[in-house]
Amino acid sequence: MPEFVAGQPIETETPVVEVTVTRDKPLPSGQHRFQLIVTDDAGNVSTPAVVEVVVRDSQKPTAVLDAPRQVEAGQSFQLSGSRSTDIAPGRIVRYQWTMLS
Repeated sequence: MPEFVAGQPIETETPVVEVTVTRDKPLPSGQHRFQLIVTDDAGNVSTPAVVEVVVRDSQKPTAVLDAPRQVEAGQSFQLSGSRSTDIAPGRIVRYQWTMLS
């Protein structure tokens, strides 16, 4: 499969190409423009067709809360959200802590 790099054309003889996205090479959230130019068997070249694709991150992150099961009275302790995750290339940017009872 071809690898899309901004500004570098990819030529194929087929009318369909896949934009492959992986965890290692994600397409960042935001607006991306793609262009197609076709050439016929006589060598005539089309006017470019351009489409805009918006990549959006709509996947919720996963909160993981770690805490000790028991602590001695009068002893401080830590809560940790460090194992919380988001799907790449997203990242956790804020933690909101609330004591419910």
